[in-house]
Amino acid sequence: MRKLLNTLYVTSPNVYLSLDGENIVVLKENNEVARLPLHNLESIIVFSYIGVSPALMGACAKRNIALSFLTPNGKFLARVVGEVRGNVTLRKAQYRISESEELSLNIAKSFIIGKVYNAKWVIERAIRDYALRLDVVRLKDVSTVLSKSLSLISKSASLDELRGFEGEAASNYFSVLDDLILQQKNDFYFTGRNKRPPTDNVNAMLSFVYTLLAHDVAAALETVGLDPYVGFMHRDRPGRISLALDLMEELRSVFADRFVLSLINKRCVKKEDFCQKENGTVLINDDARKTILSAWQSRKQEQIRHPFLEEKIEWGLVPYVQAMLLARFIRGDLDAYPPFMWK
Repeated sequence: MRKLLNTLYVTSPNVYLSLDGENIVVLKENNEVARLPLHNLESIIVFSYIGVSPALMGACAKRNIALSFLTPNGKFLARVVGEVRGNVTLRKAQYRISESEELSLNIAKSFIIGKVYNAKWVIERAIRDYALRLDVVRLKDVSTVLSKSLSLISKSASLDELRGFEGEAASNYFSVLDDLILQQKNDFYFTGRNKRPPTDNVNAMLSFVYTLLAHDVAAALETVGLDPYVGFMHRDRPGRISLALDLMEELRSVFADRFVLSLINKRCVKKEDFCQKENGTVLINDDARKTILSAWQSRKQEQIRHPFLEEKIEWGLVPYVQAMLLARFIRGDLDAYPPFMWK
């Protein structure tokens, strides 16, 4: 099994990363402030406009260390991709499936079944753990609706129909997400998903964490030899990591949403960690972003039992395992792609 290594998050906007032998050197105003060995890293996420040296970018590409650039506020800018790795026949098979709506639909159904199933069990787990603090009848009603959605999704006759069922299920799930916020209700509330731009504290955190998850999923897909830009449900669009967006659908509620809820409910973040601009955009301040990144890295190291492999793995390896299972299906080693289904 693949070993979970570290992710380096560079949050200071005025630092430059360079390479010295087998080490990353962090420079601030031409002064060395940190030095880290490359062999301990599996990915780097840079929240900075200053940049990274070409030598370091080349070293990351050669060692398959995922390198992504984001704005200081967490908006995705670009990823550095090196030599294409993996079996060329695997990618050719991926492209053939992507060109066929019928074949794409079969895989896309699995992604969305995993997504809706996990959303249902996020609600069911909340009912089990906090029954005395929740409107159980309301939550049970939504859980029942999501169960019915699973049946409709499995019978989808086209990608457009699948997207319709997925959108309806997501709307039902998000309708009770605010109920799962148990602390700091005056400062953290959810009335609906908004992202361009996020206009409340919860959506600001969701957008930020979804970006982190997309980075991890895209890196996992490249590791197993798949092209993260060629999807099955999300269709081709220049610069969009469509397959990564497909695969992360299963993990949004169970990995990202539960993580954001835990930050709020455990009071790891507070009202003062956010600011609102004149246009309504809500931004996360530097200290809070560091808190979220530290907690995200810790969450990735927590262990779970994978429902398909029936083995204990770290949460951070789930994207890699799902990418590996998807590659096995595309190669013909599995009869169907098994989505990640959590309880």
